[in-house]
Amino acid sequence: MAADFFYVYPYSRREARHLNETGRYDDSFRLNVDCARAIEQAIREHFNDADELLSEGCAQSVLEQFGFKRVNFVLANSLQELQKSVSCRHLVSNEIYRWGQRTFVPEDGKYNHYYMVDTAAALLEGFISQAREAYQALGLFGPEHCAGDPQEQDYTGKVLVMRSDTLKESCWDSRNQLWLGEGGFGCSPHARGQAVFATCLGDGEQTRWNRSDFAGVLDEQYLPYWAREKLEELLGPRQEQSDPTMGGMNLR
Repeated sequence: MAADFFYVYPYSRREARHLNETGRYDDSFRLNVDCARAIEQAIREHFNDADELLSEGCAQSVLEQFGFKRVNFVLANSLQELQKSVSCRHLVSNEIYRWGQRTFVPEDGKYNHYYMVDTAAALLEGFISQAREAYQALGLFGPEHCAGDPQEQDYTGKVLVMRSDTLKESCWDSRNQLWLGEGGFGCSPHARGQAVFATCLGDGEQTRWNRSDFAGVLDEQYLPYWAREKLEELLGPRQEQSDPTMGGMNLR
């Protein structure tokens, strides 16, 4: 995705009032509604009467307009609403429901229903499948590329996977996701502090993040060659004075 998209507001209308952020909520809510209607329109335009399936490009047309974050938010909300229907919730597979649960959507009373996609369950699932395929084609890292339990790992000296949701969509590139944990209270799994100071393996940027911004520690089998070279550059001077294995990855 080359473009940035308007912020997806993650809280309910009541929480927005409490935080004095009703303007941000309203702007995001309107776009959620527009996105849901755009998905419905795309489904109508790409529905193939012959096989009763969606033609290619159905999801892509909406993703280009609203971005992955908002489309996923609206789809997750639609699944959440569908699960409330005793007569219809069985029409979508458990795998799709599990996918939807990865995106948090706040309970927002009647407002959730306003941006629920109104279409047949099978077509909703077909659209979601296309959106998932489009995301996978980006080649980003995710929790499935991490090793161990992120709740129990010390992040110091480890190659960390930044969550794609942490980044703007214009920065969605695997080179922007791999960071070397350098220090901070957030590196410890049980510390009160959340700060993680890290260096980006893609461009060498050094900055502060929160522990929750990372999905976990990268499994060594997924470490790209370019990232290994950067690690050698960063850790080489340190390894001359210490053990050659750092962060669980042997750089020899």
